[in-house]
Parts: sequence; C-alpha cells; structure tokens
Amino acid sequence: MNTKELDKKYIMNTYGRYNVALKSGKGCTAYDEDGKKYLDVSSGIGVNSLGYCEDGWVNAVSSQLNTIQHMSNYFYCAQASELAEKLCNLTGLSKVCFSNSGAEANECAIKIARKYSFDKYGKGRNEIISLKDSFHGRTVTTLSATGQDNFHNYFFPFTEGFKYAEPNIESVKSLVSDKTCAVLIECVQGEGGVNILDKNFVKDIRALCDEKDIILITDEVQTGIGRTGKLFCYENFEITPDLVTCAKGLGGGLPIGLCICSDKLKDVMQPSTHGSTFAANPAVCAGANYVIEKISDEEFLSEVNKKGEYLKEKLLEIDGIKSVRGLGLMIGIELEKDNAKDISTKCVENGLLIITAKNLLRMLPPLNISYTEIDEAVKILNTTIQEDK
Repeated sequence: MNTKELDKKYIMNTYGRYNVALKSGKGCTAYDEDGKKYLDVSSGIGVNSLGYCEDGWVNAVSSQLNTIQHMSNYFYCAQASELAEKLCNLTGLSKVCFSNSGAEANECAIKIARKYSFDKYGKGRNEIISLKDSFHGRTVTTLSATGQDNFHNYFFPFTEGFKYAEPNIESVKSLVSDKTCAVLIECVQGEGGVNILDKNFVKDIRALCDEKDIILITDEVQTGIGRTGKLFCYENFEITPDLVTCAKGLGGGLPIGLCICSDKLKDVMQPSTHGSTFAANPAVCAGANYVIEKISDEEFLSEVNKKGEYLKEKLLEIDGIKSVRGLGLMIGIELEKDNAKDISTKCVENGLLIITAKNLLRMLPPLNISYTEIDEAVKILNTTIQEDK
C-alpha cells in the first residue's frame, strides 16, 4: 500500500487532507512522492517560519541531536535557559513556562491566571472572557475558551468558567464581574477569519484589566514570532499583556509551546503546579534559539512588513478577489464567489499549497519568502481563480 492508502487504513480520520503526500522540501518549495513541485504559502499552518530545512536551523538541531536529545525537567537545560533569556529580554517580560503546543501554552496561561486570582482573592474568581470567533486550541479546556459555537459539541461536559464577548469594549465590560480573573484575546484572529482587532479596543481592554486587576492574556500561537511584522503581534497594538502564549513558528518545524509572564506573575507557579515530560526539549530549543536570532532582527521584521504589503497589493489586482486583510505575512483573502475551499483544492492541484480560514483563503508563507516566490504564488492563484470562472 502507498502512503495515502496506509493513512486511510491506519490513521484516524481527524483531518480533511488534500490529495498530496509530501516527501521533501527546501525553502518555500515542497515535493510530493511523485516528484511534483509545489510552492508552499501555508508553512505547515505558520510553523515553518523559515521554510523547509533552512541550513542554519538544520545545523542547530542536528548539532544538538548529536549531543543530547532529551532530558527530564528535573535537570537544567542550557538551550531552554538561553531561549527563555532571549524571549524575556526581547519582550521585557519576566519568566517562561515551556510546553509542546499552542493549546498546552494556552492551558498554562489559564492555570496561571486562575492561580494568581485564587492566591490573591480566594475561591470563586476564576472566569475568563474570550472573544467570539476566537480559537485557542483543541483540548477540552481550550475548546471551552474558543468563542465559536460549532466547537462546543460532542465532548461534553466542557470546562466551565468561560464567557464570550463581542469585539467591543462595551460587550467585554458587560461580562466582567467579581468572578472574572482574565481576558484572553488574539489581536488577529487566525482561525476565526483573519480578523484584526481594533487598536483602541485592545488598549481599552488593557486599561480595564489594569483597573480591575484582571490578567490580560494574548494568544500569539499563530500571530507571534514575526508573523505580523513584529516579534509579537501585541506590539502593533501598543500594549503589553500579562501573559503571552506562543508556539507554531517558534520551533521552525519542531513542536514547542510556551507562556511568558509579567513580573507580577513570575512566582505564581511552584513545583508540582504544572509540568510536561517533553517540554523544553534540547533539540527543539536549539532550533527555536536559531529562529529567534534570525527573526528578531529589525531589518528582517521590516522586510516581513514590506513583503506583506507587496503581497496584498498583488492580490488585489486579481479579478475575482473581493478583499484582502492581514498584518505582515498573515493574509486573509475574500473571494467574490465565496468558494475558498474549492479554490484552495484547485490551487494544490496547480502547485500552490494554500489553506483556508472560515470562508477565506489564508496565506502564512515562510517569513523569508522571496519577492519572486510571491509573484509566482500570485500567478498560480490568479490562474486558478480564472480557470474557475
């Protein structure tokens, strides 16, 4: 049996796969098992931040794998300590807690917020407000935190203690009570449709949280690590959260998640309050250290913004595209025919790996994509849309 047949026979059907079995890749280009070439503007849903098999990243990970590949968290790990130092210095925040995915990072943030409130105010102050159209993960608790009704099914009972506000300060204020311990937001809602929050709204949330001693959590699982032209997306909104979660692009292709906290939260968690067997894996952290060194450069981030603007301009020239929105290289494309899923499937057939978000096409290309590759991606997308007319 081939890869696809083995998958269908032995792997649970939890993904709507495209009809492609990828075998190799370099930079923005991938190849399937038949040798067909693809231009990838999805980056494994924003994970391959430097593309496939970037030489420096491969060397960092390989070198570490030849030294020590895993240790338990009962021992100190130099690669994790170095990564935590980089992130704290770059953000001005205080301490890091490691995990393996975005959902786990959000779970950690939820636990920190609730324990901070428990320690200071006692039982009962544990509710968290998130926004409608948000997405925070696929564990039972992060599904509960997700503000989309279609995710709140099958897996009952869901974790209690979450409320969902409209993206305006009046709605948030109407849900705040003496039970509220945190507000959880994505400054750009990725899975929810590449929805960019209003800057004044985000600033108003920050002010409200300061006034009420409520923890502000920004979920940067998809928006962080240079994706929106800043190290973290919240910088575009001129606020500093109490907790920041990130994952995806930080590992450059290997699984990592983490939560960074402000000074007032740095001592909330103690031994036995949280943990993970594989968190802060040395090889993964070695790769993440390389990614951070590359993407935290101001010139690199400036280029992300320039490429994002260039891409949006080129997309808007395509007949059949209704609108384009996004920050940096996080792009949502609204089609006039409202047929994003069909177009994404046909794009893959035409050699362009692209994904969707609700009724939009979504582009999350490698942050180091070239202008030539952007032009090629736009050309394939244009051809596909015109073929469908």
